[in-house]
Amino acid sequence: MKIFVSETYEALSKRAVTHLVEYVKDIEHPLICLASGDSPAGLYKVIVEMVQQNQLDISGWYFVGLDEWTGMNGDDEGSCRFHLNNQFFHPLQIEEDRICFFDGRVTDMQQECNMVEEFIKQHGGIDVAIVGLGMNGHVGMNEPGVSMSLRSHIAEIDPLTQQVGQKYFKKEQKLSHGLTLGVASIMEAREIMLVVNGAHKANIVKQIIEGEISEQLPASYLRNHIGLSVYLDKGAAQLISVEDEN
Repeated sequence: MKIFVSETYEALSKRAVTHLVEYVKDIEHPLICLASGDSPAGLYKVIVEMVQQNQLDISGWYFVGLDEWTGMNGDDEGSCRFHLNNQFFHPLQIEEDRICFFDGRVTDMQQECNMVEEFIKQHGGIDVAIVGLGMNGHVGMNEPGVSMSLRSHIAEIDPLTQQVGQKYFKKEQKLSHGLTLGVASIMEAREIMLVVNGAHKANIVKQIIEGEISEQLPASYLRNHIGLSVYLDKGAAQLISVEDEN
C-alpha cells in the first residue's frame, strides 16, 4: 500500500491522474473502473481538461461502472451514471460501446450482474479501479458485513449509506438496494486507486488504514492488494500517522 497526501483536493486529483496516465500508457486498450461520488470528481475534471487541451489521448480506453442504485439508470437525475455522464462521458463524447454500466431499471438484475462480469472478462480484466470510501467503510455498494467473496451482485444498502446518498438527489429517494462490483471483482484489478478527500472522512480513513481488516469495514480489504494506492488530502489524512510517499 502506498499513501499519498496532498495539500489540497486539486493537488490530490492531479496527482492521481498522473499516476493513472503513467500506469496505462503502455496498455493498448486499458479497462478503467469508475466510481461516482464527490472524491473522484476532481480526478475526472482533470482528465477532461487534459483531453480537451490535447494533452492526453484516451481514445483507446474502455470503462466499467462501479455501481448503481436499483430502479435507476443514466436517465435518472442523481444516479451514479447520471453524474458520470455529466462529469466525464458526455464532455469527452465517449462512445457507448466503450462503456459498461449497471442499469438499475432492468427486470433481471442477476443477468445484469453477469453482463458486467462478462464485459470485464472480454476486456482482459480491470487495469485500474478508481474507488472512493463511504462513511461506514463501504467500497462501491459493498456495505459492512458483506461477503468479500462476492463478485457483481445485488446489494442491500446500509441505513447510513441510504441517508448520505440523499445528497445526490433533489428530492428524497428510496435507496434500499444497488448493483455493484463485489470486493472479489475489485480485488482482481491490477491497480486500485482509493481516492478520499475532506476532514469529514478522517475518522473512517484512520479505521481503514490502521484498523483491523474486517468485513465490517469492506474497504479495509483493499490493503491486501499489492497494487493499492491511497490518495488523500490533508483533511482526510489528519488522523493517520504516515509520511507522504513521493
